[in-house]
Amino acid sequence: MSERLQPGDTAPAFTLPDADGNEVSLADHKGRKVIVYFYPAALTPGCTKQACDFTDNLELLAGAGYDVIGISPDKPEKLAKFREKEDLKVTLLADPEKAVLTAYGAFGEKKLYGKVVTGVIRSTVVVDEDGKVERALYNVKATGHVAKIIKDLGV
Repeated sequence: MSERLQPGDTAPAFTLPDADGNEVSLADHKGRKVIVYFYPAALTPGCTKQACDFTDNLELLAGAGYDVIGISPDKPEKLAKFREKEDLKVTLLADPEKAVLTAYGAFGEKKLYGKVVTGVIRSTVVVDEDGKVERALYNVKATGHVAKIIKDLGV
């Protein structure tokens, strides 16, 4: 089981390919707050709802100084299909080796339909301008999560 991050921790650095295969690093966002959310799989109902909610609120979040990055174990090609099909505006990154998911505590044992399985734990980590964890939320629900984050951040 990977360790869950706590407020005040340094956010683990990462560089991953986006839907177009371009490398994106957390360091690229230094000086801005970043909402990094982890989801199990592109093109599934819950993950689509969550990605669309973030896209619908992207302007509001950007205006408040937040960038949004979604990370899943999908390959860039699948992320590109997901982006095109749903007209997503959030940055989607591929982590097929699950190294970043693990570093952020977003991969490990979870309960799924009453069974314990190993997989992606739907999580959201808010990183401040200095690269420190401001909030770390685990086992979040896909529906209503973005509205809750906006409310909690006072955006």
